[in-house]
Amino acid sequence: MLLTITTTHQPATDLGYLLHKHPDRVQKFKLAFGKAHVFYPEATAERCTAALLMEINPVDLVRGRKRQDFALKQYVNDRPYVASSFLSVAIAQVLGTALNGRCKDRPLLVKTPIPLEVTLAAVPCQTGEKLLYDLFEPLGYRVKTARMTLDERFPEWGNSHIYQLTLAQTITLAELLTHLYVLIPVLDNEKHYYVGDHEVDKLLTKGEGWLKEHPLREVIIRRYLKYQRSLQRLAVERLTADDPPADNEVEAQDQEEAMLEWPLSLHQQRLAAVFQVLKDDGAQRVLDLGCGEGQLLQRLLKEPHFQKIVGVDVSTLSLERAAQRLHLDRLSERQRQRIQLIQGSLTYRDARLKGYDAAAVVEVIEHLEPERLAAFERALFEFARPNLIVLTTPNREYNAVWETLPAGTLRHRDHRFEWTRAEFEAWTADVGTRFGYEVTIKPVGPVEDQLGAPSQMAVFRLGEG
Repeated sequence: MLLTITTTHQPATDLGYLLHKHPDRVQKFKLAFGKAHVFYPEATAERCTAALLMEINPVDLVRGRKRQDFALKQYVNDRPYVASSFLSVAIAQVLGTALNGRCKDRPLLVKTPIPLEVTLAAVPCQTGEKLLYDLFEPLGYRVKTARMTLDERFPEWGNSHIYQLTLAQTITLAELLTHLYVLIPVLDNEKHYYVGDHEVDKLLTKGEGWLKEHPLREVIIRRYLKYQRSLQRLAVERLTADDPPADNEVEAQDQEEAMLEWPLSLHQQRLAAVFQVLKDDGAQRVLDLGCGEGQLLQRLLKEPHFQKIVGVDVSTLSLERAAQRLHLDRLSERQRQRIQLIQGSLTYRDARLKGYDAAAVVEVIEHLEPERLAAFERALFEFARPNLIVLTTPNREYNAVWETLPAGTLRHRDHRFEWTRAEFEAWTADVGTRFGYEVTIKPVGPVEDQLGAPSQMAVFRLGEG
């Protein structure tokens, strides 16, 4: 079993510090099920590759076991050659310091995303390569696969369920190893050791920051915990214990914000402004990201120019209400084909969102945790990458106008932040530069001389080339 990790970070040999393995040495480690070797096929300032090679003795897997129902009891099996829970254990034991994000010699580098490419020589995936993409692409990886034949001498035997897998991303090494540690056994759909309550702790610890919102969260939990329902329920309960307020509480918060802004008809002004930009641009295929109960979708559906309209929201209740507002069950077949509602998270890459002319993000971004902004930026500006993006968000400076809003209070209890005009301009300029968009900022609502407008709208247009 071979795993390689390559970086072009300068100097590339810093990878040795992160892994706590010297590039000039070949190191050997004894494990309960065999041996592990760490060595560097290449180590220059421009490019460095570290390899983890495992030797698993299939005889040792069954020797001395009292039970005879061990699933891998045959002496001839694929365990010495494919990525499995054995590799996860080796990562934890051999590369444990790197996995836990510790490096005394390069403490800042540990938290710095660097270009990394990992190749797993042989990954078992009985359900096909789609699962490989579905597991890793939402985490931001560029994925390449190559399916192996059963025997190159006999091509008529067909292909195997084994794939070579290559993943590439600018990411911290600890994050990369964490994703591998959890998802390798998920792909293999097997574990060589007993799975009990302690596995829930491991899963939630290593899944912190990404598992909760992964589109295949349930699949990951189910496979990682070997289909034990009690453990699955425990994992889900603990994972969602700090979820945002229930839909009825969110609805009450929305009403508070609506009452605050009602004298200005601000929400209608926002929708009208976004709609006009989309229409004037000539976009025909449009995404409404964080569509809520479908007010913008309703406007778009009334305009025949928009040929394909997709509303996306994380809340199933909001999508149900959007369907009711749009009267989807009573639309003609022609109209029904123009619109689609899908559940999804805006902080994960989603192949369903690619290929659209424009995307609207109306009063959504301020509901995201600040640490998830980078994931949102990549999911929208790098992966979905529509030609036009129209995004609105509150202007915090304008809050001073409302006498009923205490000083320093955000407009909505679920807002994680609200930007001033300068902060919004800085963020939009940075995002535009990094992802190749030209940006125009416009006010929405009545403008106060010193405070600006209550909402601010950024129009991102993809630059040429």
